[in-house]
Amino acid sequence: MKIKEVRQLSEVELNNKLTELKAELFNLRFQLATGQLDNPLRIKAVRKDIARVKTIVRERELGIGKEV
Repeated sequence: MKIKEVRQLSEVELNNKLTELKAELFNLRFQLATGQLDNPLRIKAVRKDIARVKTIVRERELGIGKEV
């Protein structure tokens, strides 16, 4: 997920995306603990996506950042 894609989402879509990503991270961690995880690098990617979404949400709260 690119930052441009995240910036184009509305507030509701950002909150939904954040919820989806957190659920995916939970499932990936569960798979890691049980030894069923195929791609361990996916955990890193999901964590970065969560950080991107949270950053955009915070920028909008503060009224900074690029507006699209």
